[in-house]
Amino acid sequence: MSLTLGTGPLGSKPGGDFNFGWDGAPAHRLYFEPFPRRVRALVDDRIVLDSTRGRLLFESNIGPRLYVPLGDLDASLLEPSDTTSHCPFKGDASYRSLRVGERVIEDAVWLYEQPIEKAAWLEGFASLYWDRADAWFVEDERVIYGLRDPYHRVDVAETSRAVRVTAGGEVIAESERAKLLFETGLAPRVYVPGTDVAAGALSPAAKRTTCPYKGEATYWDVGDVADGAWSYESPLPEALAIRGHVSFQGEGIEVELAEPAVRFALI
Repeated sequence: MSLTLGTGPLGSKPGGDFNFGWDGAPAHRLYFEPFPRRVRALVDDRIVLDSTRGRLLFESNIGPRLYVPLGDLDASLLEPSDTTSHCPFKGDASYRSLRVGERVIEDAVWLYEQPIEKAAWLEGFASLYWDRADAWFVEDERVIYGLRDPYHRVDVAETSRAVRVTAGGEVIAESERAKLLFETGLAPRVYVPGTDVAAGALSPAAKRTTCPYKGEATYWDVGDVADGAWSYESPLPEALAIRGHVSFQGEGIEVELAEPAVRFALI
């Protein structure tokens, strides 16, 4: 499960129960953990970060951030910046820009040179914004959609429970062969085979989103509801089972998943 997002144990609304109280515990929690994988980042064709000594910072309600020892960034490419920011949980951050040839990427890297006492372990580490590099590799695998949280998972299960999807009171999909997608920190999602969606119910939309665990989502308008449905045309391996399936959400759209018919009597 995810440590920090949604209902994870370090999130602000843990979904489980504890045998101890949280009196005095900060609402915003940090956890700094070794990430023993080789990570590289490239700008153009130049390696700007290469580290096997990285650590992940888990922070309540924020996805994990990779920090590496400052020496694992190419110091010859770093330039000082006047930009600063303040975090009440970590301290004052300073920034560095990246210069690769004639290309300058402003404030691409941040670090806490004098972190507050409770985050003193951040000293000597720096982080590179994911979208400021052109390519990232974990070991020799290119990672396109963002660094994955090792505590986050996606599971897909087949279900024979009847599903009905309505939009504006009209039935647009019915299925008894849907898939349920269970993703850490999120409510279960129903995915209906595209062939069980009424012809003409969907029209292509321009919106696209990416997910490190599922891939790139293609969106569809459902009548007057913009972006009311989405599908993963080429999902990542963890979500391969939802290829060719569609999920729905939006104002006026209702997804009904039948309850199991069998109930056991109390003895």
